[in-house]
Amino acid sequence: MNSMPTLQGNLVLPCLDEAGALPWVLGRVPEGWHPIVVDNGSTDGSAALARELGATVVLEPRRGFGAACHAGLEAADAELVAFCDCDGSLDPAGLPEVAAPVAAGRADLVLARRRPVGRGAWPLHARAGNYALSHMVRRRTGVRLHDLGPLRVARRAALLSLGLTDRRSGYPLEMVVRAADAGWRIHETSVGYHPRTGRSKVTGTWRGTAQAVRDMRGVLR
Repeated sequence: MNSMPTLQGNLVLPCLDEAGALPWVLGRVPEGWHPIVVDNGSTDGSAALARELGATVVLEPRRGFGAACHAGLEAADAELVAFCDCDGSLDPAGLPEVAAPVAAGRADLVLARRRPVGRGAWPLHARAGNYALSHMVRRRTGVRLHDLGPLRVARRAALLSLGLTDRRSGYPLEMVVRAADAGWRIHETSVGYHPRTGRSKVTGTWRGTAQAVRDMRGVLR
C-alpha cells in the first residue's frame, strides 16, 4: 500500500478569469505541493474548474491582487507557502528548486527572477516598470534584486508575522520591504517566463503597469 506524499507546502494562486490557463497550471504543480486557488471574482467558471481539478478554492470578494494573495496565505495549512501567477506564464514544476533554500534553512524568502521565454513573454512597459521598482527597492532596503519575483516562497508563520496590509498591487513589494526591515535573508533565483494565457489584468497595458507602479510607490512611501 502506497503512503500519501508528505505535504511540502501550499501554492497560492490568485485567480481572476483564468479558466484557460488553470488546467495547465494545476497539472504542473509538483507532488507534495497543494494548490490553493483564490478566486477574486471570476465570471468564467474558474472556481468550479479549479475544484474539479483538485485544488482548494477560496473565494475572496474584495478585489485586488494583495487581497487574493493574503486570503490564500491565511487559508494555507502547510509550513511553507509559495505564491505564483495563475496565468500560465510561470511553470509551477520549478517550485521545488525555488523552495529548496527556505526548506533547508538557508534563506527566509526566495524570489524567482523572470527569464523571458518566447516572443511577447514580457512586454517592454512591464519590464521598464519592474526595473524602476527594483531600483527603488534597492535604494530603500539595500537588497539587490533584479525582479520582484511573482514566484516566491517563505514560511507561513513568518509571513503572517510581517503584518502585511496592502491589498492591491503593492502586496508583493510590501512583503519584500517588510522582510528586509525584519532582517530576513532574501535570495534570488531564476525561472522561465512564458507568454501568458489571455490578457494581463495588471501589466498587460501601459495603464495597468503605471497603476501597479503607483500602488508600489505608495508602499515605499
